Amino acid sequence: MTVRIQPIADINLRANQALIGELGVVDTIRFLNQFRAGSGDYTVERESLFRDMTAREIIAEIKSRRTEGI
Repeated sequence: MTVRIQPIADINLRANQALIGELGVVDTIRFLNQFRAGSGDYTVERESLFRDMTAREIIAEIKSRRTEGI
């Protein structure tokens, strides 16, 4: 059995065409933007944000914000 390995550019083109065909241009862009590399160091930020909170307190705050619609 012979397997043809396609260039990544070809795969990307086909994937984009499939997404655009299924989702449309705007939703394809919204979907792909989820995977862009961010900036900063979340580990450091997390330590600063949640330094004085327990896991239970963090979970309670998340649940509270969900019910408040924030």
